[in-house]
Amino acid sequence: MRHPIVLAACLAGVTAVAGCGEKDANATVERAFKDVNVVDESNLSDVMLTVADPNEAVNYFARSIKEDPTRIDHQRGLASSLIRAKRVTEGVIAWEKVTKMEGATSEDSVNLADALIRAGNWTKAEKVLDDVPPTHETFKRYRLEALVADSQKEWKKADSFYEIAVGLTTTPASVMNNWGYSKLTRGQYAEAERLFSDAIRQDDTLFTAKNNLVIARSAQRDYTLPVIPMDQTERAQLLHTMALSAIKRGDVEIGKNLLREAIDTHPQHFEAAVRSLRALENG
Repeated sequence: MRHPIVLAACLAGVTAVAGCGEKDANATVERAFKDVNVVDESNLSDVMLTVADPNEAVNYFARSIKEDPTRIDHQRGLASSLIRAKRVTEGVIAWEKVTKMEGATSEDSVNLADALIRAGNWTKAEKVLDDVPPTHETFKRYRLEALVADSQKEWKKADSFYEIAVGLTTTPASVMNNWGYSKLTRGQYAEAERLFSDAIRQDDTLFTAKNNLVIARSAQRDYTLPVIPMDQTERAQLLHTMALSAIKRGDVEIGKNLLREAIDTHPQHFEAAVRSLRALENG
C-alpha cells in the first residue's frame, strides 16, 4: 500500500529536479551566449585596432564608450585609434584619461609619452617617462627614452637607451634606423653608415634606411651606391638623393652626372630629377 505514496514522492522529486535543471540549463545558455558575445567583441576590437580604417575604429570605440564609459579597454582602443588616425591632439587627451582610470598600467603611461612626442611636447613626455617605474623594461619605453635623450643632445644616454631597445625586440630595424639618424646628426657618418646597413640587413624593405645610408656615404664623399637589395625605382631615387648630397657639398659636376643616371634609370619620367638637372644646367 505504500508503493503509490513512494511513487508519488519520487515523481514530485523528479519534477522538482527537472524544474531546477531547466533553470540551470537556461542560466548556462545565457552564460554561454554572454561568453560568445565577449569573444566576438574582443575579436572585433582586435580587428579595429589593427586592420580597420583608423577613423572607423575611432567611431567604434567612441560608441562602445558611450554604452559603458568604465571599460578601460575601450578607452585604450579609442586612444590608440586616434593616434593611428593621426588625430594626435585628441589622442593625447584620450591617453591622459586612460592613465587616470582604475586599472591603468605603466604601459598606458608609455603610450601617453609616445602621443606627447608625436605632438611635439618633449618636456611633458620626458616627465611622464620619468614617472614610469624602472622595473617596466620594454622596447617601446627605451625607444622613447632614446628619442627624448636625442632631442636634448644627451648622446651617451641616447646610445645607452638605443642599445637596450635593440636588445628587447626581434625586429630592431626601425630603431637601428633611428639610432643611425642620431649618429648622422652628430656628424658621426661612419657609425651612422654601419647602423643603417644593419637596419637594412634586418629589413631590406625599409627604404628610409636605404636613403639614409646613401646620405651617410655621400657625407663622406663616397658617391657609389651600396650593395643592397633595391628595385629600379629605388635605385633611381637613391641616385637622386646622392646627387643632391653631392651638389650640397659642392661636387656639382658629380651631382649632374648622378642626376642624369637617375633619370636614365627610372622606369618612368623622373620629374624631380629632371627639374633639378635643368636648374643646374641653366645656371
